[in-house]
Amino acid sequence: MIPSSPATQHPMSTIIPKTPNLCLYPPKLSHVHLKPIKCSFQNQNPNTINRLAKPRTHLFGVITPRPVFPQKGNASRGHEEKRSFAQVGSQQMAVLCGFGYWMQGFRCFPWLALNFHMTYNLNLHPSILQLVQHSANLPMVAKPLYGILSDAIYIGGAHRIPYILIGVLLQALSWGPLGFVPVAREVLPTLLACILLGNLGASLTEVAKDALVAEYGQKHKKRGLQSYAFMASALGGILGNLLGGCFLLKMPPQNMFIIFVFLLFIELAISQTVREESLGLAQLSHHNLAKKSIWENIRKQLNGLKMALGEESISWPLIWVVASIATVPALSGSIFCYQMQCLHLDPSVIGMSRVIGQLILLSMTILYDRYLKEVPMRKLIGAVQFLYAASLLLDFVLVRQINLRFGIPNEIFVCCFSGIADTLAQFKLLPFSVLLANLCPRGCEGSLTSFLASTLCLSSIFGGFLGVGLASLMGVTAGNYLNLPVQILIQFVAALLPLVWIQLVPSQPIVEKHRKKGLSKRTRKNRRIGRMVLGSICVHRRERESETRR
Repeated sequence: MIPSSPATQHPMSTIIPKTPNLCLYPPKLSHVHLKPIKCSFQNQNPNTINRLAKPRTHLFGVITPRPVFPQKGNASRGHEEKRSFAQVGSQQMAVLCGFGYWMQGFRCFPWLALNFHMTYNLNLHPSILQLVQHSANLPMVAKPLYGILSDAIYIGGAHRIPYILIGVLLQALSWGPLGFVPVAREVLPTLLACILLGNLGASLTEVAKDALVAEYGQKHKKRGLQSYAFMASALGGILGNLLGGCFLLKMPPQNMFIIFVFLLFIELAISQTVREESLGLAQLSHHNLAKKSIWENIRKQLNGLKMALGEESISWPLIWVVASIATVPALSGSIFCYQMQCLHLDPSVIGMSRVIGQLILLSMTILYDRYLKEVPMRKLIGAVQFLYAASLLLDFVLVRQINLRFGIPNEIFVCCFSGIADTLAQFKLLPFSVLLANLCPRGCEGSLTSFLASTLCLSSIFGGFLGVGLASLMGVTAGNYLNLPVQILIQFVAALLPLVWIQLVPSQPIVEKHRKKGLSKRTRKNRRIGRMVLGSICVHRRERESETRR
């Protein structure tokens, strides 16, 4: 940053020279006979000159003061109103997405109660429990459809916040019956129907929020908003797991469902107070949607999504991250039932282990936002994938009770190390989210971000079904966990396979592209030339020297 001129430290009237010629030429050029140029303030009232406004500072520290006359015009008032309007929109965006992503992370609060309800009250088989957990994510596979609808169809002149409202309302309608209607939570088909409805609302809300963050960041040139969204989600996960483990010891699961419904209505009230116009986003008139049909807009969004996926810079990283999840069999249901039925751990221990995992995720997100963005992406993702594969062996240590040989109790081991693998799996998605958000074409934010979320969810479901099939093949049941260590070793080897095709991940850092684009020709020219302030008029040194030579 170029330091500001000393002229900015005093009123402009104190630096105006009394000799008119000196306000045009530097002292070293005063002996040259040039045609005088009239100063713009030479014939004006001195009182008017003394009432100049404070000089403005350029982005790179170059001072460009301008005269401001006594009466402010409509343009200056409009500029001030626009600036204050943008500040209000930024605050509303922070509240809307901050609390929204916090609620997205806080969804672990009712889900923790639901897992305990299905394990203890419904006595589900470990494979059936894992099958229900992953089948409930089926509505999230249709996220590209939600993204296309959000991009193409406007509701009341807006195309992000209305979908957030619909999604939050669907979640309230799904968790409400689980808390107030006993049949809804005691019969497995109705329970699964409520879960599907809740995940439908959650997926719709996530698509709209992700598209809103991507569109707002591109509109206002604010990069890295996805990192702050991860932070808000991690904070919600920390509090949700911490309170969930404590509340399960003192209240039944249905009361936790009711508490979550109350928080959903708070999110609904917050979302209703925000208008997309105040956020500076494109309105209906800017897209001329009145002259186009809905199907034409949908076809346009499909073509835009097809063109975006045709780019190798987008498709290759997407293929790698999807394959890295789909090839690893998930054993979450078997591990959870083993911890509950064989180790007889308290719910607070499970909740605390996830709290520690979310704290690690939050710390890694902050570390990535501060420092790791400059690390080559291929090197970063390769290291994270290797650490993820190694962390899966911690479950092997727990199942074989190796930790007891070193004097580490099961409660402490689970609390400290059980959530590391899930934390690394979540953190691995952050660089890809930032990369695709930065490469996303204008007008295709909802379609591309929802397609990413859909493919990740589909790969997770495939990995879950693969784990169910592996558990059935190995004969792992509610009372037989002898072959569970073999399953974990197979999972470890499968987690190392994505390192074979790591070349699909780009090697350069994500921020490198934006740094190169940020230095335009005009910016580099202004940095080289430099300016000086004399008599409140900016004089280019090179231009003056060229004039004297003529």
